[in-house]
Amino acid sequence: MTQTQALTKTLVFPLDVQSGNESLLHDARLECRRVFTEVLRLNYDGWDWNRIEDVVEQNADLVQNTAQRIIDKAFEALTQYYDYDDWGRPWYKHETFPLRMNYGEGYNLFLEDETVRFRISAKPYNHVKGELRGTQDQFDLHLLTQAMTGDDWHVGTAEALVRNGREELHVTVTNETAEVGAKTAAETVIGVDINEDCIALAALTEHGIEDSIVIDYPEIKEERHRYFTMRKRMQEAGQTAFNDVFRDKEQRFVHDQLHTVSRRVVEWIQRLRFNSPVIVFEDLTDMRDDIEYGTRMNRRLHSVPFAKLRDFITYKAAWHGIPSDDVDPEYTSQQCPVCGHTERANRHKKRFKCRECEHQDHADRGAGVSVAQKWLRKQNNRNVPALNTLPQVRKWELQLRRQASGAVDGPTVVSDTAQGHHPDGIRGVSDQSTGRSPGA
Repeated sequence: MTQTQALTKTLVFPLDVQSGNESLLHDARLECRRVFTEVLRLNYDGWDWNRIEDVVEQNADLVQNTAQRIIDKAFEALTQYYDYDDWGRPWYKHETFPLRMNYGEGYNLFLEDETVRFRISAKPYNHVKGELRGTQDQFDLHLLTQAMTGDDWHVGTAEALVRNGREELHVTVTNETAEVGAKTAAETVIGVDINEDCIALAALTEHGIEDSIVIDYPEIKEERHRYFTMRKRMQEAGQTAFNDVFRDKEQRFVHDQLHTVSRRVVEWIQRLRFNSPVIVFEDLTDMRDDIEYGTRMNRRLHSVPFAKLRDFITYKAAWHGIPSDDVDPEYTSQQCPVCGHTERANRHKKRFKCRECEHQDHADRGAGVSVAQKWLRKQNNRNVPALNTLPQVRKWELQLRRQASGAVDGPTVVSDTAQGHHPDGIRGVSDQSTGRSPGA
């Protein structure tokens, strides 16, 4: 059973400028930066947003729709700033801002034989023309031509920018009738527990647990802490320019690594070919509002991109027809997945030991199982299986900088441990989390 859903994807193409002055694109991006920072400046001066929109749009040396897109982008940044209690005040420090355009207004695309040509209105009545080059993934070019000609597709906004010294066009395409599985018809529930340094996945059916894995990404946390320390020292020394540079590097680093992690999650689900899967997350929408953790923990919660990683996974899974859902996160990390006993003392850091039945587990994997169980309980006429034992934890560490032990690019434990032969007599826990024997 499936349902239709609109899905949007961003395609990246190098630009081969063949007509018009390429410097027009650079000049237009400078103007976009001026428009963006002008909106922020007038907002901080206390102007009404409607007045800001009218004045800035009128004075912008851009196509009207393009100016409006940049203004909207500035308002989005301000809205996020105020929603997060004035944390992370937006201000754009780069030389240029991406040229953001509407299809058919700020830019246009044309099919000629097997090539796609473009026309960008960099400034009013000043166009840049050329051809989109093929990308590393030729599927992008095929998807773009399909969006330009298909009835169920449409081409959306695009951004012209420079990356690694190369002119690029980032185009969004939307499939209005993409088929995504119905959540209520799911047979396999993938419970997800997202943490600072790992994400735990547990696949559960009404008959029992199918598989589980913990994907470690410790260097994301380490790099964020390193950048935080550098920025703090620069702020104390009054080096604000360097502070902004490092903040941007950190954001790009985390963004790229979250894409890698989300891709690994979907690859794992696809590789094991679960029957009609649904991915279930904890609903952490109001996490920051419900509890006051103190200054240090609040900073960590603001910096950990739980929502972004969830969005990346949901987005990538939907393109493969896999739906997503969420459950109330209350007590999922404290509840024993075997006997159901819930107590705060059950969990200590990464170790879970039930005070009632003495079941031991990797705490995050156990939370993933609890999330899947909670989702099954929410459904009508669905059985929540009894779990007497759980398979051995498999770990998949995404290391960004190699160490002497070499790369770990797959699960370090590839099969379940036979009952009665768990390391050190501990049920459901692997000592091979790093791919090395204990004590190595």
